[in-house]
Amino acid sequence: MSRLRSGANRTALLCAAVALLGAGAALASATDGVRERLPAGWPRLGADRVWLDGRDLGRWRDQGWWTPLVIAALSVGVLLFLGWAVAQLRSGRVRELPLGQPDVTLSGAALAAAMAERARAIEGVADARVRLRGNSRRLRARITVVLLPDSSPETVLQMLARHTVAEARAATAPRTLTADVRLRVQSHKSRRLR
Repeated sequence: MSRLRSGANRTALLCAAVALLGAGAALASATDGVRERLPAGWPRLGADRVWLDGRDLGRWRDQGWWTPLVIAALSVGVLLFLGWAVAQLRSGRVRELPLGQPDVTLSGAALAAAMAERARAIEGVADARVRLRGNSRRLRARITVVLLPDSSPETVLQMLARHTVAEARAATAPRTLTADVRLRVQSHKSRRLR
């Protein structure tokens, strides 16, 4: 996930949390049980407060500009939410990479499978999985490597960087390819005695 997308997600969640927390605190301060426990200097809403009575509602209805404004604001809000939801659904997976010639492309799934196969061929590796993310200019490979219990993580990581990642960078040039490697050790299967 890109930094911009991650930052936008965190900002949206923070704004939603602040709005919900503020609304919840305001509504809670209108109840008697909460009002009695609040410190003396804190603002409180009256227990008999009416948010919009009939007279205020009639006055707003007489104004001709507020209905289109509210509908436009809600429409913009819905469109922004739908755009954000579509951006989240697009997982950022690389489907095809155009290569130097017009009709020549490289499948993202094929590149990930080739990288996983090359990683599995390294001595000391029990299993490997590769997921490619990114866009047409910048790629990120998340490589999960399961090591055999007696293998050296340093050696495996060096071989992975020298061969698997270097070959993938050469295949996807001039794009940049960054690799995040996660190493795990294969667990010993315990035997049951009867």
